[in-house]
Amino acid sequence: MSRSRAVARQISYLDEAAASDVGRRYKGRLLGELRIGSGHVVLDVGCGPGTDLSAMVAAAGPDGRVIGVDRDAGMREVARRRTRAEPGVEILAGDAHALPLGPASVDRARVDRVLQHVDDPAAAVAELRRVLRRGGRVALAEPDWDTLAIDATDVATSRAFTRFVTGHVVRNAGIGRSLGRLLHDAGFIVESVDATVALFRDYRSAEAILRMSAVAERAWRAGHLDEDRARAWLSGLTAGPFLAGFTFITAIGRIPPSAMSGVGRAGVHQAIGA
Repeated sequence: MSRSRAVARQISYLDEAAASDVGRRYKGRLLGELRIGSGHVVLDVGCGPGTDLSAMVAAAGPDGRVIGVDRDAGMREVARRRTRAEPGVEILAGDAHALPLGPASVDRARVDRVLQHVDDPAAAVAELRRVLRRGGRVALAEPDWDTLAIDATDVATSRAFTRFVTGHVVRNAGIGRSLGRLLHDAGFIVESVDATVALFRDYRSAEAILRMSAVAERAWRAGHLDEDRARAWLSGLTAGPFLAGFTFITAIGRIPPSAMSGVGRAGVHQAIGA
């Protein structure tokens, strides 16, 4: 598959996920809990094709600024095209572990379904601590893929599928449950940790998010599922009735009023970039 086609497929996936019921619910809650105010500088780490940038611009107002950071050139190109009518948006090349911003340069930051893929989630959260100003707020959102459950008469294949997802598809499959701890260790005050159950009652809506057919094929080609049994499992899922779900975790952190307040030794060490 060409690089451009792969990017197009990923953009389609991100847009579908954002438009789903669970996507709209948690994204709306994240935006509200960030408490973006007029004139704020807002950072979206791993902004992808810019799906959520316009909503942040609207919250920050004409005097605000929204910065989208992504390491993928194809994603940045689409994000720039989608926000070209928004003068307050800037799209930058960058990595979550080394943001292209100075210390204490943003008021709000959001990381949505990115930490599950990065090399070092703790370093990425510490980097958010570095770029946020006093009084700043951060919103994190990640799935906990260890909670993925798919109902089927062939329970063993459902479990093998889940093990393949957590062991071979997603780098940091259980990251959702760790968000509060990561914020705490980086020196944030943890304001809230909440869970949303992403529950699917029909195969089509689940397939749009879970990509079960493609992942199952990848699993049997890698020797983790028996092909005939996996095909029969998929056929049973499409025939219905259907039920699948997983837990989605959101966490809100804020910078303490004093730069040193509430920061442990490790948090201070990370915050100063040592």
